[in-house]
Amino acid sequence: MTPQFDVIGLAVSDMAASLAFYRRLGLVFPEGAENEPHVEAGLPGGLRLALDTEETIRSFHTGWRPPSGGGRVALAFRCEDPAEVDSVYEDLVGAGHHGELKPWDAFWGMRYAVVHDPDGNGVDLFAPLEEEPEEEPAPAR
Repeated sequence: MTPQFDVIGLAVSDMAASLAFYRRLGLVFPEGAENEPHVEAGLPGGLRLALDTEETIRSFHTGWRPPSGGGRVALAFRCEDPAEVDSVYEDLVGAGHHGELKPWDAFWGMRYAVVHDPDGNGVDLFAPLEEEPEEEPAPAR
């Protein structure tokens, strides 16, 4: 069997703060998950986002320490349109999260912004600047 990509895992310092952040982005976690050491949310396409507390990670990897410095991983959330990029960014920053890069029109044709989750992970928000053309139906034979 070939291994299948299935889970994106994040180590979190404050489960409640992380759940509040990702719920604002529309992810669904079980009720009461704030008190759990490990929680998961289903993602489009069948993937899962798993959050584990730092204490949980240390319970099986005693030498583990949270990384310091800049992040090397970012999650990206597609928005419906450029206006939604702006409003989601403002909502998250207004809720006290760090806005790393204010919304801008990127040269690659997208409205883009970057916020940090409670642990400093980069979370990109993006939407195409122009409406993508709908695919033409294939001609009947």
